[in-house]
Amino acid sequence: MVSHKDDTEVVNNLKTARGQIDGILKMIADERYCIDISKQIYAVQALLKKANMKILRDHMRGCVADAMSDGSGDEKIEEIIYILEKYIDRS
Repeated sequence: MVSHKDDTEVVNNLKTARGQIDGILKMIADERYCIDISKQIYAVQALLKKANMKILRDHMRGCVADAMSDGSGDEKIEEIIYILEKYIDRS
């Protein structure tokens, strides 16, 4: 389990993304220009990526570091590789 001592940044990013998604839904309902909608979707994706990277960074500094020191790091490393492959495989 990852310690969430400093999760303010993640929470703020996710709340902002949620607000932007609500705005995107309104833009679609209002039949706004497609490129403007697409730009807002990209902005939400960037916020989600930033929040996820912070979670992963904290996980590596906490859970993975602890697992490495007690000799059970291989499983944690495989979990990180799985997530990173999801980022890389964008097909």
